[in-house]
Amino acid sequence: MSAGAGLLVDGVVRVPAGIGEAARQERAEAFDAWLTSLLPPRAGIALVAVGGLGRRQCAPHGDLDLVLLHAGVPGVDELAASLWYPIWDAGLRLDHSVRTLAEALSVAQDDVKVALGLLDARFVAGDRALADILTRTATDHWRRTAVRQLPGLREITAARWRTHGELAFLLEGDLKEAAGGLRDVGILRAIATAGITDALRPAVRAAHLRLLDTRDALHHQVGRRVDRLVAQERDGVAALLGLRQLQPGASDAAQLRQLQPGASDPAQRAGAVAGAVVHDGDALLRRVAGDARTISHALDDAWRAADRLRSGRRRGADGRPLRRPVARDVVEHDGELVLARTAIGARPDPSLSLRMAAAAATTRLPIARATCEWLAAYCPPLPAPWPPAARAALTTLLGAGPGLVPAWETCDRYGLIDGWLPEWTRLRSLPQHNPVHRYTLDRHLVQTAYEASRHTREVDRPDLLLLGAFLHDIGKGLPGDHSTVGVPVAEAVATRIGLPPAEATLIGTLVRLHLLLPDVATRRDLSDPVTIAGVAERVGDTTTLDLLHALVRADAAATGPAAWSDWKGRLIAELVGRVRTALDTGALPAPPAPDPALVAGPLPVVHLTEDRVAVVAADRRGLLATVAGCLALHRLEVLSADATTVDGRALVQCRVQPRYGLAPDPIALSTDLRRAVGGDVSVTQRLRGRALAARGEGAAPRVVWHRGAATDAVLLELRAADAAGLLYRVTCALDEAGAQVRAARISTLGADVVDAFYLVGGWPDDAERARLEAAVLAAV
Repeated sequence: MSAGAGLLVDGVVRVPAGIGEAARQERAEAFDAWLTSLLPPRAGIALVAVGGLGRRQCAPHGDLDLVLLHAGVPGVDELAASLWYPIWDAGLRLDHSVRTLAEALSVAQDDVKVALGLLDARFVAGDRALADILTRTATDHWRRTAVRQLPGLREITAARWRTHGELAFLLEGDLKEAAGGLRDVGILRAIATAGITDALRPAVRAAHLRLLDTRDALHHQVGRRVDRLVAQERDGVAALLGLRQLQPGASDAAQLRQLQPGASDPAQRAGAVAGAVVHDGDALLRRVAGDARTISHALDDAWRAADRLRSGRRRGADGRPLRRPVARDVVEHDGELVLARTAIGARPDPSLSLRMAAAAATTRLPIARATCEWLAAYCPPLPAPWPPAARAALTTLLGAGPGLVPAWETCDRYGLIDGWLPEWTRLRSLPQHNPVHRYTLDRHLVQTAYEASRHTREVDRPDLLLLGAFLHDIGKGLPGDHSTVGVPVAEAVATRIGLPPAEATLIGTLVRLHLLLPDVATRRDLSDPVTIAGVAERVGDTTTLDLLHALVRADAAATGPAAWSDWKGRLIAELVGRVRTALDTGALPAPPAPDPALVAGPLPVVHLTEDRVAVVAADRRGLLATVAGCLALHRLEVLSADATTVDGRALVQCRVQPRYGLAPDPIALSTDLRRAVGGDVSVTQRLRGRALAARGEGAAPRVVWHRGAATDAVLLELRAADAAGLLYRVTCALDEAGAQVRAARISTLGADVVDAFYLVGGWPDDAERARLEAAVLAAV
């Protein structure tokens, strides 16, 4: 990839476009030449570049980090203004400071981030001798004080990671600030400069260059400075980088070279598999994930080296480093886990690597790099079925809680996971395209197992919960519904692990039904006996029900904040309770009786709570549509709606939440509801105007009919883009078409919704279904 002929700052600074190391060097040279022309020659004044320009790694739309260094000469403020204003006039972002040599070094002593920045300092123009004193002194000071300053730097780094997450597992990660990103390479460079460890090994340098190339391409794709690789830009960035879609039947080696040039160890592998087909953006995401993993692992090693250097080795009375047994064949040595001497032999136990991983997860101690390398080279493959020790170690590992993720990552780095689970190669760094997901598939599975460990006390078989949570999405990436195609894969894994047939079948059931409870709870009428009977028939027993309930909560927690809400949790708990009653007693629970306060007194009746709206009025057609429209007018999203008739009164009950987080004025809402159900035309006109202005966009909507899904109604399911007032428009269309809606369930999935409408009556014929379907689609 060479520099292009385009100019990023046209007519002022001739900075070349382009992607790659050569283009970045050319941009640095162009900036150097232009900045030199701005600074008149003068003794005691030096312009010093730090940041990307200091490292000669200028991004296409990056900013300039400059220090005007002076020796106390007069007129420096005027000189600085004459330098900064042309930079701003050129439309460039500038981070600048004016300091004497003593001031610059003093700030570096007090601020570790400034100290790191000065390690990149480079002379640009002016007094070279003055700039050389700064760079030499700053580097010498860092080397003397690095061990003392690193704990503070580590705290700052950890806070940044908590804010931005881990680049290796995020679907929309920040290439610079996330863990494993470009900022972490600067820390590795600083640790290497201090001589603590060789932190910038060839694999790290290669990963760094690829991330820089990715950022260059991202800047070109977006046309401005941006470091977050969002989903809609991935394909374009991949095209600029020359990453192509994998073709079915291509060799693994060829695909691997395309995705990850130079990759040789599992931490760098892109996970390409012959016969797999991914989008160009998916190939990019997997490459970024591999590079971020390489950088993160190198930084973990560097932190540990610094800790050992600072604290010194713990030694016994004989002067030897202490060794503390922590598990069978595993000892702690100098803050790391290593193999006991008796475990190292010509024929190691095949379960040794799993038992080491379980020990690391439970003790939260890192595994020594040499131990990982030995296990990767000499630990034999596990037989099928696994021995009990290996199966027990896997259960311990998955149930270890916070220690699971780092231990799993370490093992994945050295290829141990692939030896346990051959399926892992396909799953590694696999993107998930549903916007509610935060992590790549491999991290999501491990995270779900971690979240499931919080619920192991609630189920009869915690071991099956952990394994089911870990395997629940194993079908993703394969053609077809992942809940279906994943079943034989999960059952095969369970059988290989050594579970008996009945338990392997139960694992398959968990995979098949892991979406059942949330789908039914949010899209079906829980008061309908048909709904409860259908779920009870599919689940079969309370043991499976409890496992599914725990799995649903773990899955949602591992997915992201958009996958769960208090409302959704209450609905699922209500469904589980009703299904449990049906399984325990064989009798279906009776529908809840309406609140007596709603069915008595003068009409209309309006009751408002934080998340519920109930309206009682004289029975008439279109009442549900009127209430839904009034709620949309006050920016309330309807999550569920029920319309019933009690003693000649129409009762509409809705569960709601504010669309933009701010609750409406209850007095205004109550007033408008009373006026609307009373037939006030002015309210109806406002409803129609707002609804027509809020139509959604995206893929074409679709209507799906479900027969036999309700006791006294037919189920019409609408899949469409989310938009304010959608429920109002659809219920109006159904009412005008002559259909009576007794209930509605609204399930939001990112930017889309799946709305289920219960239409009173029997199964309509083809012509009637077509007529109703056309009315609904026209309203969307």
